[in-house]
Amino acid sequence: MVLRISTCLTVAFLIAGSLCPLLAQKKSKSKKENNSPEKIILADKGQTLYRIVVPSAATIDEQKAASVLQDYLLQISGAVLPIIEADRSRSRYEIVLGQNDRLDELGLPIDLNELKEDGFLIRTDSLRLIIAGGNEKGTLYGVYSFLEKYLGCRMYSPKVKEVPRQATIVLDKINDLQVPVIGFRDTHYRVTWDAEYIDWHKLDHNAKGGRPDWGMWVHTFNELVPPDVYYDEHPEYFAMVGGKRLPTQLCLTNHDVLDITIQNLRRKIAENPDAKYWSVSQNDNRNFCTCDNCKAIDDREGSPSGSIIQFVNQVADQFPEKMISTLAYEYGRAAPKTLIPRDNVNIMLCSIEAFRDKPIETDTTSADFVKDVEDWGKIAKDIIVWDYVIQFNHLISPFPNLHTLKPNIQFFAKNGVNALFEQGNREVGGEFAALRAYLISKLMWNPDEDVDALTNDFLQGYYGSASRPIRLYIEEMKEAILASGQPLRIFGSPNEAATSYLTPALMERYAELFDEAEQLVADSAQLLERVRIARLPLEYAWMEQAKKKYSGEGGVFQKFGDRWEASTSFRSKVDDFTDLCIREGVTQVKEWSTSPDEYRTANYRLLAQGMNEHLAYGKKATFISPPNDHVAREHAVMLTDGIRGSQDYTYNWFSFSGQDLEVVIDLEELQPVRRIESAYFQYGFWLRLFPKKVEYSLSADGENYTIVSTVNNTLPIDQYGGQQRDFIGEFAPQNARYVKVKAYSIGNTPGWHPGAGRPANMLIDEIVVE
Repeated sequence: MVLRISTCLTVAFLIAGSLCPLLAQKKSKSKKENNSPEKIILADKGQTLYRIVVPSAATIDEQKAASVLQDYLLQISGAVLPIIEADRSRSRYEIVLGQNDRLDELGLPIDLNELKEDGFLIRTDSLRLIIAGGNEKGTLYGVYSFLEKYLGCRMYSPKVKEVPRQATIVLDKINDLQVPVIGFRDTHYRVTWDAEYIDWHKLDHNAKGGRPDWGMWVHTFNELVPPDVYYDEHPEYFAMVGGKRLPTQLCLTNHDVLDITIQNLRRKIAENPDAKYWSVSQNDNRNFCTCDNCKAIDDREGSPSGSIIQFVNQVADQFPEKMISTLAYEYGRAAPKTLIPRDNVNIMLCSIEAFRDKPIETDTTSADFVKDVEDWGKIAKDIIVWDYVIQFNHLISPFPNLHTLKPNIQFFAKNGVNALFEQGNREVGGEFAALRAYLISKLMWNPDEDVDALTNDFLQGYYGSASRPIRLYIEEMKEAILASGQPLRIFGSPNEAATSYLTPALMERYAELFDEAEQLVADSAQLLERVRIARLPLEYAWMEQAKKKYSGEGGVFQKFGDRWEASTSFRSKVDDFTDLCIREGVTQVKEWSTSPDEYRTANYRLLAQGMNEHLAYGKKATFISPPNDHVAREHAVMLTDGIRGSQDYTYNWFSFSGQDLEVVIDLEELQPVRRIESAYFQYGFWLRLFPKKVEYSLSADGENYTIVSTVNNTLPIDQYGGQQRDFIGEFAPQNARYVKVKAYSIGNTPGWHPGAGRPANMLIDEIVVE
């Protein structure tokens, strides 16, 4: 429904403004020609001559655009502009919105087809302001761009917005045409899950993070041909892997698989007919089909994308009015040699292997990916790039890649990419989450934006007087990673960065900059909280590095005489970090796992375990399995060095694949033993799994062993999150010199597991003997 302000109210404004500059404008302008370049006065001291004109049959988005413009003009100037439909009386003092009847009357050469779905034109014509948009949200996007570009409004995050008050709104001549190169724009940041933020920043998801244009998003083979329905009776529907049929991927040359896929997809489309894009794409594992038929196609095409594109083309032929999307991901990333995707096939190309310290196009390590982008750009009509812009193992950790955002998006745009999904943090929070979302949104709309100006504007608006030291922090960290020559990986860690951009000296420098930032906003509780949230990644990195060192200077534990004590700095940082994360609403500190409270618990566990100089501390461990000569020297001492692992499996955990653990520890003398403990790490869907059971045995001579305890695993392996478990054996004291620990691997993962048929990894951190 169109919102209207009463005629009486409008008349009252005109009477009240009888002595105002607006009437002087009206009198002087009546003598000018319609194409006068003079300035427009939209409002002055709360008064206005203008009204907002919407089309006679305005769309919902055009009506919304009018309401938004009316509301913000009122906030800015105190003036209320009435909203009328185009079939009402004419005036020269109009803001003409949308695909409006008035445009033809004005005789303006505006090609609405040029605007496509989301583009818009902002133009002044004599005394009128025109904001005309494309068929979908173009007019609404034009209104928000007008407010931001010409009236100084900003929306840095859903909670931080600037609407500057102006006694007088004066417009110079405007002729601003914007049509995005990237037609579909989405970024995975929870801070963007806000209805107004989405429209302001021109994003293509809804307030729950969903994508209305997409009926199915990604990794859909199991959904279209469910293994739990078909695998037992028809294993031939699924991938041949190592000579065995496994439900990891589909057999794409099986005609029944094609028929079932089409039938199930037709049913899903009938349930959601408005969705345009439907994903028919590989599951998230590398175990694709190597049967003779699939392999023949893949060999001919030079890539497993051959069988994928042949299959998806056949599906797309059945749905000519829909876009059928498929992944060019990991094993299927390279384009086929001869096959060409149908016009209604969308290629979802993923950059998961690329480093992030340099722009992809100029980084020699990304040459293969660059070739793939170029090759797909030559043969595909519709391409979406799934790009990755954060460190997934450590969502709240410094990750200096902001300088690569613009050149990467520019590279995609110039190679025919018409849709982008920038995968940031699906959880609440993350390093500079609001800044990253802001920059990515702006660059997806216009890849040529001045990113330095955008960054400075954001930092000033979001952090106030603390913006200068925070900008220095960003710049100095960028310079450090570039000077180091080391890669920046999306699955890296703050410990990996300890020799590049997170060295001890740099960590001290960054802390000084944040100390300065906090001092500069100490009189503002709101700004101080934002600065402290920006500092969280630095505190997280400090704690993770302390855990990697574990003991001594900079570690979690220090020794005083014969006594080990926990660092008071570490203990206090754990609580301060966790409490601030909870206040901010942070949901996870790692992808798929570890809430702030779980992070606190993991660190409390570490503190409780302490630095324990138990009976096996520092003693020699001899490996039977894996064989001694297969174990690196630094790993050979890991099980008795007193250092405990925490929630990050990449350090202080001894990891090996596909074998049982069998190890003997020589206590060097006969002594009573009553308790044995070993700790293991599980990250189920990523092939890091607990042992089935652990046996503890004792021997006095190293030849004859007696099993003193068996501990069975009772936890499932079908979860994403990380878990740690201590397998503890307690028994009546027995004299022994040798301790044997045998942990039984589950072997290869079962058929239902995402890593079906692949050997499980076992991770162990310490064997404690007491």
